[in-house]
Amino acid sequence: MPTPHPGTPDNTAKPAKASAKPGKSGKASGKPLHIAAGVALAALTLGLVSWQASTASTDQPAAGAGAGAGASAAPRTDPAAELKALARRDSGDKLAVGRADAPVVLIEYSDFKCGYCGKFARDTEPALVKKYVDNGTLRIEWRNFPIFGADSEAAAKAAWAAGQQDRFAAFHAAAYADGSKEKGFGEARLMELAEQAGVPDLERFKKDMAGEQAAAALKKDQDEGYRIGVTSTPSFLVNGQPIAGAQPLDAFTAAIAKAEAAARP
Repeated sequence: MPTPHPGTPDNTAKPAKASAKPGKSGKASGKPLHIAAGVALAALTLGLVSWQASTASTDQPAAGAGAGAGASAAPRTDPAAELKALARRDSGDKLAVGRADAPVVLIEYSDFKCGYCGKFARDTEPALVKKYVDNGTLRIEWRNFPIFGADSEAAAKAAWAAGQQDRFAAFHAAAYADGSKEKGFGEARLMELAEQAGVPDLERFKKDMAGEQAAAALKKDQDEGYRIGVTSTPSFLVNGQPIAGAQPLDAFTAAIAKAEAAARP
């Protein structure tokens, strides 16, 4: 399924520079431990130091977009462990693929209007599924993280609604097909995508994507992303280690191999 991406995503805005720099922790710093922990978390969260060199392969919203943008994370004593613990490993999660007990979990924060997210979906994800998900090594958990306005949010809710009828993967593929995002994600278009994805009950789909459960599921994903500092899409965690943007396949295989090795008893 991976094919060369024919176009260039339409958003190349650069993210704001990190406002916090990691400092020394412990007694030598002279700072209270809770402040040092907060700085360490800032250094590890997705929007800051580890991702600043990767902006060429992520999409960002216009300044001020996103209700949760700028939300700060609460201090934690072990930020790396907190990021790893974001893996839900819910066997009933209809927006995830792979075994709930897989040694490696890749969490993806994405937007259906994001060009680089589409690039990852077409070029990289199918290879990861074939190589790692199918043999039980990897689980991929989706997080709806719409950052480009009303169309993005509508598509996110529609994807969730398709998932309630076990058609998330097919909807995901249809929504990320070449040229799909250029058609927009109005209601008629979302119904068309649901039909393409083989959603069996379109009336239920329409009701579900407009319902409170879809909105609550979307808010849960958004709150999680904003809390840890996600500012652009796609953004990833591989057993808690951040990867920014639609990186080459080798970047993901290296991260998965490292995470798998670390997970061994």
